[in-house]
Order: sequence, then C-alpha cells, then structure tokens
Amino acid sequence: MINKAAALIRNARHTVVLTGAGISTPSGIPDFRSPGSGLWSNADPHVVASMFGFRQHPEAFFEWIRPVADVLLKAQPNPAHEALARLERLGHVQAIITQNIDMLHTRAGSQTVHEVHGSMAKGTCCTCYTTYAMTDFVDDFIRTGEIPRCPQDGGMIKPDVVLFGEALPYQQLDAALRAARTCDLMIVAGSSLEVAPVSNMPEVALAHGARLIVVNFEQTYIDHRADVVLHTDVARILPFIVDMVEDKVHDSD
Repeated sequence: MINKAAALIRNARHTVVLTGAGISTPSGIPDFRSPGSGLWSNADPHVVASMFGFRQHPEAFFEWIRPVADVLLKAQPNPAHEALARLERLGHVQAIITQNIDMLHTRAGSQTVHEVHGSMAKGTCCTCYTTYAMTDFVDDFIRTGEIPRCPQDGGMIKPDVVLFGEALPYQQLDAALRAARTCDLMIVAGSSLEVAPVSNMPEVALAHGARLIVVNFEQTYIDHRADVVLHTDVARILPFIVDMVEDKVHDSD
C-alpha cells in the first residue's frame, strides 16, 4: 500500500492535502476537541470558545486560550509537516487545506495553505476591525495574562481563530473548496473527518474524479472509498512515502 501511495502521488497532476489535529499531535499539540486533552477539564467549550460566550464574557475566553497560545508558540513542525513541504517543493503538492490553527505548515515551509479554521498568526480589533500580527502581542499576553488591546482605540484584539457559532473565513473556505474540486488526488492526513464542512471535502474531490489516500490512526467514514488507507503515525509514514516518491527507498509492500 505504501508503494501504491507513492505511485499515486508521483503520477498525480494536482494533489491537495487535507490535514487535521492528528498531524500536529506529534508536535506536542493535543487535539483540543477531544476529552482528555486537558483543555476542556474546567471549561465548557460551547461557552468559553463560542462567539456568544466571547461577546458575553471575553475574559473567560482569554483565560482559556492563554495556555493554548503558549502550547502553539512552543510547538515546532514535525516530520509530517516537513514531508508535505518537501512534496510541495518537488511539485507534487499544489495546496494544503488544514483545520489546524497552529501555523506549523507555514513554518515548515509550505507556501499554499488554506487555514479554514483560522490561525493564531493574526488578530482583529473588535472595535475598529484593524488587523494585527499576533506576534506583536502574544508574548506579553502569555506572560501577564493581560488581554491584547488595539493601539488605536483600546479595543480587544481577538485572535483570528474560528469559534463555535462563528462562520468560517469565506476566502479560505472558497479557496479550499476550489482546490478540492480541481485536484486529481487528495491526501487526508491526520484528520478523523468529523467536523463539517471540511469533512465533506474528500467527497467533493471524489465527485470530481479524484483519487484518495487516507493516513490516520483511526478509521474515517471515507476509508471504504479510498484508494489507499494507512492507519498509522503520519509523522513516521509521510517522510517514508516522500522518500519513495523521490526514489530514495524501495518497499515490497
């Protein structure tokens, strides 16, 4: 199956990769949606991480996201992120669609990344809607817990991450859907495909004639329609597959 995955990538004209939390867990970032991650132990996500909750009690949101921001800031790209960036440099990946907000694909060197759930890279003033780089505020926020404020009017700066009850960023979602419709190969890497509308994108790709590779520890609803399914560690297997694409290794499987 690994040989087949490498052959599909090597022969594809336009490959799009869809990634989820599973690609970043090897970097030390927990799946924030999963019970047991520790992040929901003392907070209801539908309260602190929802737009309604943010508007009613923004201080609770910032208290919750402070340790999250610290984890994301310290995390480094792992071999799976680096493997996908290498595939892009080789011309075998044309776009990445990600549900993650950690910016690790970009930091690994990937150029075309559609962050459909937003990211911690930027923040927007809730009063004047000016956009800022969060790097200008996040260190002080993590250190002191003081809510980031707009230098122009003192409004709160909300990180550009999508909260429960908030619409996905239109431009990112539109670009992701166009990528899904135009690819002839989609690789699902580290996503359980449980969160719509991203979970529907493999079906969009298949409906337009694409082939499908799924690399994820757990089963997904689309496994039975995939050309290759690998239930294994993305950080271990993706670099190996990329080496095979480059003819650096050979496998008899």
